[in-house]
Amino acid sequence: MHVTVKRRVADLLGQEESVFVPTATMANEIALRTLSEPGDELIAEENAHILLSELGGPAVHAGVMTRPIRGRAGRFGPDEVQRMVRRTDATHVPPTRVVAIENTHNASGGRVWPLEEIRALVGASRELELSVHLDGARVLNAAVASGVPAAEIAGQFDTVTLCLSKGLGCPLGALVAGSGELMRKARRLKHQFGGAMRQAGIVAAAGIYALDHNLERLSDDHARARRLAEGLHAAGVPVDLEQVETNFVQVDVGALGLDGADALARLAEEGIGLSGTAHPGLLRAVTHLDIGDEDIDRALELIPKALGVLARA
Repeated sequence: MHVTVKRRVADLLGQEESVFVPTATMANEIALRTLSEPGDELIAEENAHILLSELGGPAVHAGVMTRPIRGRAGRFGPDEVQRMVRRTDATHVPPTRVVAIENTHNASGGRVWPLEEIRALVGASRELELSVHLDGARVLNAAVASGVPAAEIAGQFDTVTLCLSKGLGCPLGALVAGSGELMRKARRLKHQFGGAMRQAGIVAAAGIYALDHNLERLSDDHARARRLAEGLHAAGVPVDLEQVETNFVQVDVGALGLDGADALARLAEEGIGLSGTAHPGLLRAVTHLDIGDEDIDRALELIPKALGVLARA
């Protein structure tokens, strides 16, 4: 099972090989170690998971400096990379080695990178002799939403991360994929990071089941997120419909004069579980395989009530 899921994910992502690890965060950190040396520099969008939500992992595990780019919906272009890259042989300057993107982009509400923008960015990075990493924890959501095969998106990168425990619904598991040479390094790093598991086939079997049964149904999650967003918007709850591209819905409770903690407490009293984000006053609802149409109906009834929107009408 362990070998099977690695082969299937490598093929799915258009890569030669993949390595199975417990989490996508570990997969990201292993990828950065394979592509860089301590003292090198990583460029990524300022709200990327790698910079925002991995507790300084690039510095701790890979020893790299990070240079954030201010993005638009989590995206940035070749021009920004060309302006920021350090092209110098000076011994006192950290050389830029890696550009990382995240697709879909968590902090922007599950936004999708258009394929033509990815191609342009990867092409420019190659011309600058930079390695490129895709944090593709949710890349299958991007593939389903855009109608572009995952291999066409992910096959352009040196390394790719895929998470099995998000939209695919597995209890745990992630993979890092890339060339045979890079994955040989990744297998050694997996052991150094404590990510090697005995009897890994037990959890790998869940990944095989998910690829067989839960991939196409990601579109159901997207449809339910869209219905939730449109229903909340119609009820007067501040939701930016343009941001809803996959399975995330962001609710701007700050626009209602509420802080995030207060809003979460009100929602919890009604049995609604949203989560906070890196942005004060912005909450997140995520649809997944455990959320059905009846759950959306209930959320549309209770979220406006909990946030006091109906009383304001």
